[in-house]
Amino acid sequence: MSRRIAVAAEKVPALGMRTLVESDGKSLALFNVDGQFYAIDDSCPHQGASLCGGRLEGKVIQCCAHGLRFNLASGYLLNSTALKVASYPVEVQEDGRVFIVIASEESAP
Repeated sequence: MSRRIAVAAEKVPALGMRTLVESDGKSLALFNVDGQFYAIDDSCPHQGASLCGGRLEGKVIQCCAHGLRFNLASGYLLNSTALKVASYPVEVQEDGRVFIVIASEESAP
């Protein structure tokens, strides 16, 4: 079972933009890249710096603190599988509502 975090309409990022979504003590960064939404934890796995304000190049976000670059689609550090930021599926309904899907602790691998 998973839970879905509804993104308020005014928080849904426009094309090429990003927004911070807070829910149940979790901070998530939501990106709109070429009309595709990507959601990741807002905390860099290296030392916890915010990723939402980092430099965005296509589907790659660069951490402001130390320059680490992560693929938004997979969450992995570029050219490595040694470090990963949690990434989450994003659902867009026909009526335009946007949800970030968080897997429950029970169904997590």
